[in-house]
Amino acid sequence: MPQNMRKPNNPTPKEWLSADYSLKKYADYKPFNFVDGEGIRCSLYVSGCLFKCPGCYNVAAQSFNYGKPYTKQLEDQIIDDLSQSYVQGLTLLGGEPFLNTDVCLSLCRRVRQEFGHEKDIWSWTGYTWDEMMQESSDKLELLSLLDILVDGRFMLDKKDLSLQFRGSSNQRIIDVPKSLASGNVIIWDKLIK
Repeated sequence: MPQNMRKPNNPTPKEWLSADYSLKKYADYKPFNFVDGEGIRCSLYVSGCLFKCPGCYNVAAQSFNYGKPYTKQLEDQIIDDLSQSYVQGLTLLGGEPFLNTDVCLSLCRRVRQEFGHEKDIWSWTGYTWDEMMQESSDKLELLSLLDILVDGRFMLDKKDLSLQFRGSSNQRIIDVPKSLASGNVIIWDKLIK
């Protein structure tokens, strides 16, 4: 079995490197939606996730081989869609964005280059903040480009459909720049309790 298709043998997330798993594919792209974060957003769903949370709402995207290859043409389309004045920002979902850092870093760097912080960037991840702080440089770079991170694995026994932008009560909506600056998790101040 090729290295990038190998099955983990009870590894911890720290052992999961994007270079070992990502096939640079995306499951879906949804422009101009309003469910994947605050405001009108352009959402990229990358392919591949090793967390395999029971009750996952996007099981098909757990496969790294699912979907289509990420291309410059798609990236150009996302940037063009983001340029619309009514679009607040970009959202990265999956699959697992932090196991697809080549794709996500390319896009996020370009968003920052073309829009600065005029457009915000949100991401969902199965990693917790504490796990992320121990991760590889590519994951930490991606994290540094984000505004908001929804962290933690989806837990079926903590499922709560009344939560804002989360599926289970263990997940947090984290203000990334404030958290990185303080060294502590700072919850997004617009969170509806």
